[in-house]
Amino acid sequence: MIYRAIGLMSGSSLDGLDIAFVEFQENAGRWTYEIIQADCYPYPADWLNRLKNATSLPALDYQLLHIDYGHYLGQQVNHFIEQHQLHYKVALVASHGHTTFHMPAKKMTAQLGDGAAIAAQTKLPVITDLRALDVALGGQGAPIVPIGERLLWQEYDYFLNIGGIANLSINSNPYIAFDVCPANRVLNMLAADAGKEMDEYGTMAAAGAVNNSLLEKLSALDYYKQAGPKSLANAYGTDIVYPLIKAAGCSVPDALRTFSEHIAIQISEAISNSSDFKPQTSNLPVLPTGLKLLVTGGGAFNTFLIQQLQEKIKAFNIEVVVPDAKLVSYKEALIMALIGVLRWRQEYNVLASVTGASRDSIGGALWTGDQA
Repeated sequence: MIYRAIGLMSGSSLDGLDIAFVEFQENAGRWTYEIIQADCYPYPADWLNRLKNATSLPALDYQLLHIDYGHYLGQQVNHFIEQHQLHYKVALVASHGHTTFHMPAKKMTAQLGDGAAIAAQTKLPVITDLRALDVALGGQGAPIVPIGERLLWQEYDYFLNIGGIANLSINSNPYIAFDVCPANRVLNMLAADAGKEMDEYGTMAAAGAVNNSLLEKLSALDYYKQAGPKSLANAYGTDIVYPLIKAAGCSVPDALRTFSEHIAIQISEAISNSSDFKPQTSNLPVLPTGLKLLVTGGGAFNTFLIQQLQEKIKAFNIEVVVPDAKLVSYKEALIMALIGVLRWRQEYNVLASVTGASRDSIGGALWTGDQA
């Protein structure tokens, strides 16, 4: 069976709206895919500010933003379809939305982008609210990408996405995944202190020095002591981690260098703690070879960060694989499209072993658009 769907993803790093048009083929339970077209549309300054400040709005203004952003998403989908001549080729749209509030302990998660508005604009079936049912069932609502990893890339043992938040998946039985630590959102905020949108390739970080006192304070944060399943809200990076770094009084290069070291350490420890690895020494047997870690998300382009990570996990005999740029950039949008297809097929698209929910679920609200 062949399905053609658009996936929309707006990550916590706020670098833009990712749109991927993907063709999926399912044959006897095995899935393959091809990214036909993909783009990232940077947010205009007005939308960037509105999304950044969404959590401080009064309730009515927040709801109005939710509607406005839904219409904006629909307009961007229409532009994407027009730009790539995809008329009558798209069967459905699956939109993650832009996460604002994420409080799974209170059974609440919120993503901006009204599905009815997207459907009204595009006249296509639209699936939204992908995390809501899992949270209602007691889960973290995150990560939700592991279903796509399990179905599409069975040859990998680990999956690391370095976006606004870094999250790790482990291809085990049961499947394990969790948010590791804040990542690009904080790195971008630090780069902004030097007047840059980002620290491209980690160049500034590479020129800095590690502040060991700050590194110890970051490592001592309570989140890292929690057992999984666990997930992070964007505010953890912006309201807790970033102010902690600023209070240390480092130069921007030193702050970037220290936080890059922190990210690499936390990922390494997450792999080690979840896999019962022991660092290799001359007195211990050689660890299994052939293990592979697939790295995607904007952080995969941060050459310095990837080098730091490789150094930290080399004792585990894990090969770090950074795939082609299209998959690095659009893996999450691709998986949103797959989650939408699974919802359309009425098949499980969120894994309880990952989120801690009481059961696997078929997540997503369906807005039918124009069926004429």
